[in-house]
Amino acid sequence: MKVIKTIEELRPIIKAWRKEGQSVGLVPTMGYLHEGHKSLIVKAAAENDRVVVSDFVNPTQFGVNEDLASYPRDIARDARVCEEAGADLIFHPEPEEMYFRDSCTFVNMGKLTEGLCGKTRPTHFQGVCTVVCKLFHIVAPDKAYFGQKDAQQLAVIRRMVRDLNFDIEIVGCPIVREEDGLAMSSRNTYLDDAERAAALILHKSLMLGKEMIGQGEHDAAKIKEAIMQNIKSEPLARIDYVEIVNPDTMENVDTVEGAALIAMAVYIGKTRLIDNIVIVNDKNKCRLL
Repeated sequence: MKVIKTIEELRPIIKAWRKEGQSVGLVPTMGYLHEGHKSLIVKAAAENDRVVVSDFVNPTQFGVNEDLASYPRDIARDARVCEEAGADLIFHPEPEEMYFRDSCTFVNMGKLTEGLCGKTRPTHFQGVCTVVCKLFHIVAPDKAYFGQKDAQQLAVIRRMVRDLNFDIEIVGCPIVREEDGLAMSSRNTYLDDAERAAALILHKSLMLGKEMIGQGEHDAAKIKEAIMQNIKSEPLARIDYVEIVNPDTMENVDTVEGAALIAMAVYIGKTRLIDNIVIVNDKNKCRLL
């Protein structure tokens, strides 16, 4: 698996592919790839002639006292996953390659970033939008692939692409879960055995919300309260947020009608985990999107 470290080396490769009329898919990641990432790469390989996986722990999306230094990294492991999944190369730059020392240009977004993760991580989406914008310019893909586990990020990227007129199709891909329901995440490696067991409360609580909606409860406040009480029953869990929002605008909803995103961030011990489901409640039928 070819690992490219610089923009100067990457761009001629992309141009050569373009000259041959080949389509390009991009899978942006922060590395330490798992089956969730692999599913994105597999889909990208099925839909494009060439696939670039960016493997970059982006410092600008981490806040003060967050886990930038300890975030797991293993490029050799990532290369094996990429090769198995059908990627053509990995773009694995150093921070100095992506950001000039005197860089002062950033991409900001309002509204969609004000709640959920943006409320408790106020600089996070500025970093996400800026690095993704840079990757789009560097790779110039036809399609870019993002996981539904980061539902707010997916909505933000879609809005950025629309608002800034990027000629790129954003492809959202389903959450990949462990057999017991835990959403796959690089941060799961932080959990000890007791915390790993406790982390199941996220998915169980989401399923409680789905069950309530399926039984006819449409009041978002009541559903949210039940979910929060369920999470609080786990001693190792501490809620950052639980929200029920429009999946496109990230605005809170009062009544669950049509499509609604139930999203949460919960600390299990010191580890912050996120999870969500999109519920479609239509004509008294409830299903996961």
